[in-house]
Amino acid sequence: MKIFSNQYVRFSLILIGGILLGWIFFHSSPAKEEKHDHAAETAKSEVWTCAMHPQIRMDKPGKCPICAMDLIPLSQSSTAEMDPGAVHLTKEAAQLANVLTSVVSRQNPEKEVRLYGKVQADERLRQSQVAYISGRVEKLLVNFTGEPVRKGQPLALIYSPELVTAQQELLEAAKTKKAQPEIYEAAKEKLRQWKLSETQISAIENSGNIKTTIEVESTTSGIVTAKRVSMGDYVGQGSILYEVSDLSSVWVLFDAYESDLPFLKTGDKVDFTIQALPGSSFSGNIRFIDPVIDPVNRVAKVRLEIGNPGGKLKPEMFATGIVKANLVQYRDKLVIPRSAVLWTGKRSIVYVKQPNSEEPVFKIREVELGPQLGNSLVVLDGLADGEEIVTQSAFSVDAAAQLEGKPSMMNPSGGKKATSMPGMVMPGEENPGDNKTAPANAKPMDSNDMSGMDMGSGSEKPKAEHQMVKVSGNCDQCKARIEAAAKSVVGVASAEWSTETKMLHVQFDGGKTNLDNIQKAIAKVGHDTEKFKASDAAYKALPDCCKYRK
Repeated sequence: MKIFSNQYVRFSLILIGGILLGWIFFHSSPAKEEKHDHAAETAKSEVWTCAMHPQIRMDKPGKCPICAMDLIPLSQSSTAEMDPGAVHLTKEAAQLANVLTSVVSRQNPEKEVRLYGKVQADERLRQSQVAYISGRVEKLLVNFTGEPVRKGQPLALIYSPELVTAQQELLEAAKTKKAQPEIYEAAKEKLRQWKLSETQISAIENSGNIKTTIEVESTTSGIVTAKRVSMGDYVGQGSILYEVSDLSSVWVLFDAYESDLPFLKTGDKVDFTIQALPGSSFSGNIRFIDPVIDPVNRVAKVRLEIGNPGGKLKPEMFATGIVKANLVQYRDKLVIPRSAVLWTGKRSIVYVKQPNSEEPVFKIREVELGPQLGNSLVVLDGLADGEEIVTQSAFSVDAAAQLEGKPSMMNPSGGKKATSMPGMVMPGEENPGDNKTAPANAKPMDSNDMSGMDMGSGSEKPKAEHQMVKVSGNCDQCKARIEAAAKSVVGVASAEWSTETKMLHVQFDGGKTNLDNIQKAIAKVGHDTEKFKASDAAYKALPDCCKYRK
């Protein structure tokens, strides 16, 4: 204890202890400093992006300034060797955008043409029952439309003064028929012209009694489809009393749009159903295609001739037919889904997935298209067998291309990238203030602050627009008519109308047209939109199955 009480000894111990502690601390601090610097450099080199907007580049985690989603770290190695003209999406962005792809293959295309029409009476089996002599209708033996008649059945009784005179002439000529046979035959021939039978003429001659009325007999069997006279009417020779149709065989008349006519020919089999007879199916062959297009409805009539035992098929019943046309001229051609194609009016484009890439990388490709096969399209040029293309959400991929200033649907040569904001680094763009990183005090912008800010090519706003509008209609005929009217407007790239939701999705160039012009074009062909109503004349010209107004 005396040793430690010595002042010099205490100072010596304190000095030795201080040296020992200093050695311990200064010896371990370089490792810690080196470790700290490594973590800082890692954090500094890490770039954060948005899964929905891959053009966003931030130096630290946070919120996307466009959609306010949480930013995710970007894999730097994935973009090392990317084609400068291609669109790169992260796997998370592709999943959120529901981007789906499929491999292109060769097929033997078969076009399914859907037709709508009605059952009609066979015009060749329709006859008019006329009065062969002028006079007054004394009695109608068939009193209503729809009544069945048989051949030879009396239809009406007609009183005619001319008939009375002709019978008197016959009786007088019969007395001198041996001396003057020519006059006798002339008197009989006059009655034959009025369709009196030999039995009726002989009865008049033998009885010597003059008939004041004459029976009009049916010349065919069938159904009375029209009654043109009433009892007591005066009719002239040749006046129509009834119209009778034989329904043992009927026609089915379908409306074929001019775009479908190249795929239809005489002899093609048509399978059809009748709305009034659910569960029953019918078939027949095309016997005639109208060579003239209706100038109002823009359709041509396609005729089938069908036997009608039991009279199940009645005139004016609605029919839906399907023709499966084999397109021999397009055999072994590539066939792709319709949803894969984006239209710009003159150009048709698809997005092709780049091979040998772990993440979704797509590049725009212009293609030449053939006929449409329902929900598919024939490709004549631009794709190779085995290539993988985007078949769903192609518009989302194109939107990403426009935002990055790369070749896109409306800008085939590409353009300037979206202008970067404070705290944001665009693809390939350096922030001169902090060696490719954002300032430390950068704050993500709120989505409301993006209004009026151009995220397209340079200072010019992107022209591609996607809008939805409600359009009235009923069936697939309405769908074809509405989409055709929308696409007829200059600047419309694509249009798709749903029979269930009644909503039209349309993509168009905002620099060439607007939604009002598209709605006007649709209303012009007979379909009401949210803003414009079709004229009564255009609406009345629609087929009955397309009438949507109550």
